[in-house]
This record gives sequence, structure tokens and C-alpha cells, in this order.
Amino acid sequence: MKLYFKPGACSLASRIVLNELNIPFTAEAVDVAEGKTESGKNFRLINPNGYVPVLEISEGVHLTENAAILQFIADAEPTSSLVPLNGTIERARLQEALSFAGSELHKAYSPFFRTPDMSGELRAQSIQNAYKKIQHIENQLADGREYLTGNTFSIADAYTAVILNWSNFINLDLAKFQNVKDYLDRILSRPSVVESLRQEGLIEGNAA
Repeated sequence: MKLYFKPGACSLASRIVLNELNIPFTAEAVDVAEGKTESGKNFRLINPNGYVPVLEISEGVHLTENAAILQFIADAEPTSSLVPLNGTIERARLQEALSFAGSELHKAYSPFFRTPDMSGELRAQSIQNAYKKIQHIENQLADGREYLTGNTFSIADAYTAVILNWSNFINLDLAKFQNVKDYLDRILSRPSVVESLRQEGLIEGNAA
């Protein structure tokens, strides 16, 4: 398998899951602004939408969209604890968490990257919108659970943590969300996450 990625982007979640499960893969960086891969391919021929992640399952067979990719990877490992069995309420809860990450939390962070010099009222409104989404996660974790769907790390946590970690790059203060801060610290200390950050050159170590 090959992962097309942009360092630090939401594609990092797919890398985390691949590393968590020790699944062999290669990775190729994408300049999404230029629409080119590291090796010079036209990325639009791989994903017409122009964004990462893309998982190349075999030559010419590509899968897009984080929720689909994450489930595909985890389902490829039958003994994985990262996803519950299909057809169970637990699997539906996982998909619920993935949907929230993609359609609510991710979108709340997106304006900060579309407008890097955001300031004034626009920034204030964007912060408040992001805080509303973060508060939802804070409330979920208030019952003492370690992860979104219980006490087992899942693919939804990989995706959610990647987004929450963007707070460090946009100066979004998480101080009032103690449960979220503890949750994020737990995930960032996982060996698979540390290795993934190293591979993408986001912390000290060799980049992919």
C-alpha cells in the first residue's frame, strides 16, 4: 500500500493507524497547492478532488476520504482492536465519532488554514465555533473514559487527535478543556503516533 500525504495534514491519521497495526506501506508527499506528488505525478489524476489522504491499495486502485481509508486499513487486520465488528452498535458509535471528526471538528479548524493571517472578529468567531466542537468532546470524556468510544484506542481517536493537535499551529488555547488536553497527551505519547510524527518530520528524527 502507498499513502499519499501532506506532512501534518489529516492524512497523518492514516499513517498512525498503519504504524499502529505494523502494516507495511510506502508514502509519497503531495504538494496540494501545485497538484504534484513528490515524484512529479499529476495528483489530480490520482484524486480529482486534489486533497489528501489517498491510499493506493494496488496499482490504479485508490481510496479517498479519511473515514473510508481508516476503516479499510483497520478492517484489513482481523485481530485489530481499532474497530469493532460491523453490524454492532459499537461499530455505529465509531462511525458516529468519525463523522463528527470529519464533518464538524475538521471543518471548524479549516478556516484557520484557509486564512493564515486571520484576525479580529473573524478569528474570534472561528475560535468560538471551534470551541463549541471541542466542548462536545470534552463532554464525552467527562465520564472518565480514556478514548472517544470507551477505554480502547480506535481509528476515530487517531483522526480526532490529529485535528486537535493543529491547535498548536494556530495558537488555539485548549487550557479550559482539561479532559481534551489529557486525552490528546495520552494519544500523542503512543509509540505509533510518535513514530508517525517523526516520519513526517514534525518532531526530531528522520522524515519519511
